[in-house]
Order: sequence, then structure tokens, then C-alpha cells
Amino acid sequence: MNSLDQIIKQYKEDAQSVFNTWFIDNDQRLKAFRTIRRGIFQVVEDIKSNSFPNDFKGSSLEFVLNCIAEQKQIFVGVAHPFYWKPKLRIPDIYENHNNKKAFGQFLENCLNAKTEDQLIKEIVRLDTLKIKGLGPAVGSILYYLHPTLFPPFNTAILNGFNTLFKDKKKLGSWSEYLKIREILIQTNNKYKTELSNDLGAISGLCFEIGTQKMLIGSDDYLSEIERNKFEKSIEKRQREIEVEKMEESLHSEMQYHLLKIGSSLGFDVTPAINDKSKSFNGTNFSFISLQKFPELPTDKETQNTIKLIDVLWFKKGTSNIIGAFEVEKSTSIYSGILRLSDLYFSIADGDEVFYIIIPDNREKDVVLQLSRPVIRNSKINISYILFSELRKNCDAICKFGTDLSIMNKIAKSI
Repeated sequence: MNSLDQIIKQYKEDAQSVFNTWFIDNDQRLKAFRTIRRGIFQVVEDIKSNSFPNDFKGSSLEFVLNCIAEQKQIFVGVAHPFYWKPKLRIPDIYENHNNKKAFGQFLENCLNAKTEDQLIKEIVRLDTLKIKGLGPAVGSILYYLHPTLFPPFNTAILNGFNTLFKDKKKLGSWSEYLKIREILIQTNNKYKTELSNDLGAISGLCFEIGTQKMLIGSDDYLSEIERNKFEKSIEKRQREIEVEKMEESLHSEMQYHLLKIGSSLGFDVTPAINDKSKSFNGTNFSFISLQKFPELPTDKETQNTIKLIDVLWFKKGTSNIIGAFEVEKSTSIYSGILRLSDLYFSIADGDEVFYIIIPDNREKDVVLQLSRPVIRNSKINISYILFSELRKNCDAICKFGTDLSIMNKIAKSI
């Protein structure tokens, strides 16, 4: 077994590595792909319509980067290169109209590209424009459009790459990013059976090495200060994983309550398509859910997005959706709103109810998001329910509820 074989084996066997905590069996990572793709489409539309602001804050680009940053196991700080720094005038895609337009066209062309060559040409074309401050940090956006062709990119991944491959690649250069990409793809192809077609797996390995969460070879070279720093980073990661496990348990609990209530009211119910293997309180979701997701009267991509909604209620024996619920414990509330909006604007007939389920301490966040003009001015009516209210009243609703109106007893509206 050569050294890289051993390194990959160590990476995969560590239960706390990003391979196991982020890449494998992570529902939020899978949901993020569709949400981010739609967000990028919105950035393009905003630039086309001249409604994209002259600052990062409040823009559709901020939403995209915040959704990426929610994958905090590997993307903490991903938004920083896109913050508008007025004194330095970087990145120069906010006030310079031509640069803004070029960035929008780049994103649109990458959204629509079908081949690797098309994508490479777009990167080369963008690089030749030399837009100040707009570098390969965009690679993390490209990853969510084409995960088998482009690796995510940040300082930690670069540091890990240089350590793993004994290289000295630099940050901030598109040409360096493309070279890194080539090496990662070649290596990934060689070890694909141990890793994945998705370049997130090998990028995660670089991230682990770059943050010194994973040491390769002997650690005898570490000084006492470096060793203490390394041990503290391990302890911090353990605490973060415990928090994530607790949040996941809360998410499953809320889904369970909603499934239980929906069944008691006489509806067919189902969790998100990738959550059917979950359980709570000794009950597997698959035992209280529809065995097969009903065929919806919409295109395949929209149907796939709707399938990711945390809980759906259907009129018994039909494909008519009666209730839709998004549980947002720590992820973007707006991304949940977008999924509900996809449902509303594609197949809703006016009889449905839409709810965001949130922890009590996120009430201000949901009020802010539901107050957005684009939501306020649309016809969709989304209410919200606090975790504590759902948990406290679940059994009573199951016992005394007769129809959808019972949910109004615990829901709040803007």
C-alpha cells in the first residue's frame, strides 16, 4: 500500500473527518446543490434586469455565498472574497457595470455549459478581463454547478494541496487554480473507487490536511506550541460535531411531529426523499410515510426540488399536496422559502398551507425573510411555527384536530 493509499484510508476511517461529517450522508449538502443553482440563476437575472445592487450585502450573490457557507465543515469564510471593499474597489463587480455584466454572463454560460471545454473557455475568458479582486474563489460556486469537473477552492484546500503534492501553488490565480484542478482530477481518477466522481471528496482531503486536522506522516516535527494548537483544533471539531448531531436530532424530531400530525388528520405523508431512512422516538419514517412519491404535474427538475421539502402532506390517495413544511434549524431560512415557492408557483391551486418550522431563537430571522418585498408582494402565504410550540402541542393536535385549520392554533404569520 503506498502513502497516498494510506492517507486516503486514514481520511475515510476518521469518523470526524469532513469525508464523513460533510461529504457522506449529509442531507443539507445534497439540498444545497439545487438551492445554490437556483440562487446563481437569480444573480444572473438580477444583473440582466439592472437590479443587482452596488454592494454585496443584500444581493442575491450574498444569498448564494451564505448557502455555501452553511456547509461549514469546509466552506467557512467562503463569502469573504466577495465582500465589497470600497477603499480597494474589490471585487470590482458592483460599481463597474461592464465587469458586473461580464460576471453575469460568465455565470449564465457556466449554468448552461454541457462540456468541460466550454467551462474552461469561460474561465479563460473571465481571466483575460482581469477584473480586480475576482479570482478563483469563484471555484467554490463552480463546484456547486459542476461537482465532477471543478473542485471547491479556499486557503485551507490550497495549503493541503501543497502539502500533499509537495507543491507551491499560489492563492488568487486562475491559472494556478486550473493546474490544481488538473492534478486533483488526475489523482481522483486514479483513486476514484476509494473517493468519488464528485471532487468534493478529494478537496475535503486537502482541507483536512491544510487545516492540520489530519497529519500525514510522523508528527515529530511539530513544536509544542504547534502540537497544542493541533490538539485544540481537534477538540473544537469534536464540539462542532456534537452540535451538528444535536441539530440533526432536532430536525428529525420536528419532521416526526409533522408526519405524525399529518397522518392523524387523514393525509398521506412523506419526508424529504433523502430522509426516509431516518427515525425518531423508535419510529422509522418509512413506516409512517408513502412508499412511493406521487408523480407531480410538473417538469422533472422542479419535481426533484419539491421532493427535497422536509415534509409534505397529500390528500389521501392522490398527488394533491395539501401541506408543505420546511424545518430550518440552522440553515438558510430563505432557501426553505424558495423550495416552498417552487411548489407554489408550479402546481399549487390555492388550498395548500405552507409553513417554516424554526427554533425559538430564530424568530427574528424568519420575520425578516418573510418580510422581503419579493415574498410580501407574491401571493404565496407562508406562516411559521416555533419548535417549542410544535413539540408541546403535537399530541393535542393529533387528538383533537380534524382538518388543516388546527395548525393555525400554533402558527404565526407576518
